[in-house]
Amino acid sequence: MSKLQDKVVIITGGISGIGKASAELFKQEGAKLVLVDLDETKGQAVAKEIGGDTIFVQADVTSEADAKKVFDTTTEKFGRLDILFNNAGVGATKPTHEVSYEEYRKTVNVDLDAVFLFSKFAIDLFREQGNGNIINTASMYGLIGAAGSAAYNAAKGGVINLTRSLGIEYAAENIRVNALCPGFIDTPIIPAEMKQSLSDITPIGRLGTSEEMAKAALFLASDDSSFMTANTLTVDGGFTAQ
Repeated sequence: MSKLQDKVVIITGGISGIGKASAELFKQEGAKLVLVDLDETKGQAVAKEIGGDTIFVQADVTSEADAKKVFDTTTEKFGRLDILFNNAGVGATKPTHEVSYEEYRKTVNVDLDAVFLFSKFAIDLFREQGNGNIINTASMYGLIGAAGSAAYNAAKGGVINLTRSLGIEYAAENIRVNALCPGFIDTPIIPAEMKQSLSDITPIGRLGTSEEMAKAALFLASDDSSFMTANTLTVDGGFTAQ
């Protein structure tokens, strides 16, 4: 049987990069998908492209009302939720003294606060059901510091510790919570002019791919990781081991 047969999965940031690659792989493994993002036109096109039991819900992940809409739509359509993949994120490299407070708040809002918000809604459902699984996209930059990434470092470090806290708190209720920590991944978030230099400083000698991250996410989503919670899976080509 497929690893996610008939499992209902919400993926935020689900129409590009790691989110889309994960949606495609999860669909192959039998999942029913709810893709969440801001771009209605692209979102509907991606949902149609993936096909099967895949729907798109347009939402701002930082909005409590929009988050409620996502979960209401999911339960109305599929009757339950099995897996939440908090994958939406933003990031930029900029000297900290040039970062406005508004820019800082936007990064933390999307990368950390939205993870808390969506997790809270999911946990309410999971506690009623008696089980559930949350995957949070953090980053290797949540484990280490990097010049020019203060807001992103702070947010992703928060995601990792939030993951630990939730994983411990709800382990006895059969709810698992883990974080995926990608390294430098070849997605639109990395400017083209930086790709070669980032490849050069990665021990494995290249950027990771969205498909490789999707496979790591599948491990966390499936019963292959059934004894794993409150933990992080770092997939970074060896970067943080240096």
